[in-house]
Amino acid sequence: MRVNAYAAPAAGRPLAPTTIERRAVGPNDVLIAIEYAGICHSDIHTVNGDWGPQPFPVVPGHEIVGTVSEVGADVTKYQVGDRVGVGCMVNSCGECAHCRRGDEQYCLNGMVPTYAGTDRDGTTTQGGYSTHVVVDADYVLSVPDGLDAAAAAPLLCAGITTYAPLRRWGAGPGKKVAVVGLGGLGHMAVKIAHAMGTEVTVLSQSLKKQEDARRLGADHYHATSDPDTFTELAGRFDLIINTVSADIDTNAYLGLLTVDGAMVNVGAAPGPLTVNGFLLGSARRVLTGSMIGGIALTQEMLDFCAEHGIGADVEVISADRINDAYARVLASDVRYRFVIDAATIA
Repeated sequence: MRVNAYAAPAAGRPLAPTTIERRAVGPNDVLIAIEYAGICHSDIHTVNGDWGPQPFPVVPGHEIVGTVSEVGADVTKYQVGDRVGVGCMVNSCGECAHCRRGDEQYCLNGMVPTYAGTDRDGTTTQGGYSTHVVVDADYVLSVPDGLDAAAAAPLLCAGITTYAPLRRWGAGPGKKVAVVGLGGLGHMAVKIAHAMGTEVTVLSQSLKKQEDARRLGADHYHATSDPDTFTELAGRFDLIINTVSADIDTNAYLGLLTVDGAMVNVGAAPGPLTVNGFLLGSARRVLTGSMIGGIALTQEMLDFCAEHGIGADVEVISADRINDAYARVLASDVRYRFVIDAATIA
């Protein structure tokens, strides 16, 4: 079936209306009528060619919420009318050790991204800036009724990207967590960490988002432009979630960790990291990274967010404002995620 979409025709070119072909619904497929699609910084990196050559034209979007319109003959988990979501991947081998343990995002044979990837049938995947998408049912998530559809869309990337390391590194009562950066990822990290019962500190370049941080659930807020911050907070945190997509002084932040503390990078910094090995060994600190989460963990995250009333802070836009939204994201002019109303895609 041909559906309406917005695509980038080439690297660095503005997105424009188009039509794309969606595959016929197979035995284990679900056809989803898209309601909302979030705009992720990854979308902008991809269409600008920041991450290398892409199979243009590219339809971005991996934060998708919609309603099931049709199911394949073998699908039993979903039925027409169900509210569902699709995140950053739509397939994996399902057979390697990582897939079998529920870490499909680390598939040894390569997980299939929701857009700009090659699916198992050889076709190029196209994302959520469209009216409909066909996805293997095993990679579709149930969106609980308690979540607002627009606010739920960014949970499929920003939500799971921050939930996964918080869960992996034991965020909870008695733990002190620092969130570096208060953007699309950072504001979700604050909300989720607060709901987990942690003591949350936001580390941001300036004090301009202090009021927002408190509203989102932060207990403390410090400006990293103030050199006294790194002296005052030395050795304090059990976990640091670095959400920024810019180079930072990694060693300065490692000094904020307590013994056995971990710093997890979930942003997409462009440059290499320079790490002082003594800082790691002197307090048994860990420096690591994390990438989204498996399907089961993503469903757990959605259920957790529904239980605690957590959604992203969003600005819903019409599709004809996508290019303006990209410019505003690059200027850090959004609080805190743009979401496209798919009903406006034509």
